Amino acid sequence: MTSAREELAGEIQERMIHLIASVVLFNHAVSAKVGLGASDSQFMTLLQTYGPLTPRELAEHTGLTSGTVTGVIDRLEAHGFVTRRPDPGDRRKVVVTPSTEAIQDKLVPLYAEQAERMHAVLASRSTEELRTISAFLADAVGNSQPVKDVLADS
Repeated sequence: MTSAREELAGEIQERMIHLIASVVLFNHAVSAKVGLGASDSQFMTLLQTYGPLTPRELAEHTGLTSGTVTGVIDRLEAHGFVTRRPDPGDRRKVVVTPSTEAIQDKLVPLYAEQAERMHAVLASRSTEELRTISAFLADAVGNSQPVKDVLADS
C-alpha cells in the first residue's frame, strides 16, 4: 500500500515527464519550422542558458563528437542564429555566440503563445507557491545527470 505522499511524488514525476516530452516536441516543431534539426535547437538552448561557448564546451554539454558539433554550428551560422568569434582570452580558440537579433526576429515570435501561457500559470500562484516551485526546479536541475556521465557508462 502506498502512502498519499508516495502517490503525490509519483504524480509529480509523471507530470514532469509529460512536461519534458511536451517541451522537447514543441522545440522540435519550432526547429523544423525555421529549418533546423533537433540538435540545433538544443545548442540554442545551451547558448541562451550559458552564454557564448567554445565548440569543445558544446561537445562536453551535448556528448556529441567535434565533427557533429561543427556541423550544427555551421547550420546555426548559416541561419544567422550564431556567430563564431575569436576567444578574447585565447585567440587560437573560437567562441560561438548567439545572435540576439536573429533570435528575437525568428524564434521569439514562435514561442510567444507558450510564454503567455506560462505567464498565466505563474500569475495564478502565490509568492510562496512560486518560491516552492522555483526551489523544486533548482533542485531537480542540480540533481540531473550530465550527458557526459551517461555516455561514460556506455
